Amino acid sequence: MAGNVFGQMFQITTWGESHGRAVGVVVDGLPAGLPFSEADIQKELDRRRPGQSEVSTPRSEADRVEILSGIFEGMSTGTPISMLVWNSDARSSSYDAIKDTPRPGHADFTYMARYGMRDHRGGGRSSARETIGRVAGGALAKLLLSHYGIRIAGHVLELGGIRAKPLSFEEILENVEKTPVRCADLEAAENMLEKVAALRQEGDSVGGIVEVIAKGVPAGLGEPVFDRLDADLAKALVSIPAVKGFEIGAGFEAARMRGSEMNDSFRMEDGKITCSSNNAGGILGGISSGLDIVCRAAVKPTPSISKLQQTVDLSTNENAEIAIKGRHDPTIPPRMVPVAEAMVALVLADHMLRSGFINPRTLLE
Repeated sequence: MAGNVFGQMFQITTWGESHGRAVGVVVDGLPAGLPFSEADIQKELDRRRPGQSEVSTPRSEADRVEILSGIFEGMSTGTPISMLVWNSDARSSSYDAIKDTPRPGHADFTYMARYGMRDHRGGGRSSARETIGRVAGGALAKLLLSHYGIRIAGHVLELGGIRAKPLSFEEILENVEKTPVRCADLEAAENMLEKVAALRQEGDSVGGIVEVIAKGVPAGLGEPVFDRLDADLAKALVSIPAVKGFEIGAGFEAARMRGSEMNDSFRMEDGKITCSSNNAGGILGGISSGLDIVCRAAVKPTPSISKLQQTVDLSTNENAEIAIKGRHDPTIPPRMVPVAEAMVALVLADHMLRSGFINPRTLLE
C-alpha cells in the first residue's frame, strides 16, 4: 500500500490499524534544536482521544504516546522521530458478523476492490484511528511554527445545519474547549448537543463543517502552479477520513459574488501592506499574502449507524441488510478539530522549510 507519506521537507509517515497492536508515526525533517517532550504531544492527542463525552465513541483508549527516537536531552536531534500509541480497548468480535457485508459509507468495498483483501476489524487502516499519527506529527509542527509566531485554531463552525455566529480568533481559542462539540459559539453549541442527542436516539448520525484559521503566517509561502499552498491545504484536509469538501476564504460563496465584492483591496497600515477584507482566505496565486489563512472542511455524517441499511453479502453475492453494532461517534466534526489543525500545521511547517523561512538544518544557529 502506497500513499502513507505526507509532505516534502517536513514529512510524516503514519502506520497501523484500528484493531492492530498499535498505531503511530515517523516524523522526518524537523530541524535539530526544538525543545519538546511527550507532554507536548500528549496534549494534542488528549483532544483527539475517544470516550471523552456523549458526542464521541465510548471506546476507552488512553492514547499514551511513546517517543522512540529523534530526541536527546529534551531536544530534537534532526533525525527521524518515531512515536507509538498502543491499542488497548479494541473489540474485534463486534465486526466478525459483518466481515462479508460491506458497510455503506465505509471503505470496506473499495479496499476489497483495490487489494483483494482487507482487515475488517474496525475498518483496519481505513479507520479514523490512523489520525493519531497525524495529530502526533502535527503537534511537532505546531511547536515549530510557534517559534515563528504562527498560531492555529480550529472549531466546529456548523453541525447538523446549526451554524455558529462569526467569532474572532481569540474568542475561538478561549471558548472552543468549553463544550464537547468544540463550537466556540456556546449558545449554538447547546443546540448542537441537543441535535446530536436526538439523532443518537434514532440510531442516526450527523455531519458538519470544521474551520481552521492560521494567524501570523508570513507572506510568500507556497509554490506556483501544482504546489500551491491552497492546493496542498486542500489535499491535507480532504485526506482526513469523512471529509467530502474543502473551501478557502469566501469558498463556494465566491461563485455568487461579483469581482467588486470578491476582490480584497490593498491598503497601507503601520507601514505594511494589508487588505480591507480577506475573501481570498490569506492566499493569492497559491502563495500566502500575510493575512489569516482561513479554510474549511465539510464532514459527512458518521457512516456507522444502527439503522437498518441495504448492502450485499460478498460470500453469497446476494443482496443483504446490515445494522451496525459496536462503538461509534454519533458525529465526527468535534473530534476532527485537532486532526484538521494538525494537517494545516503540517502543510505550513513544510512550506516554511521549502520557502527558506526556517533553516532546514538546525534551529540552534
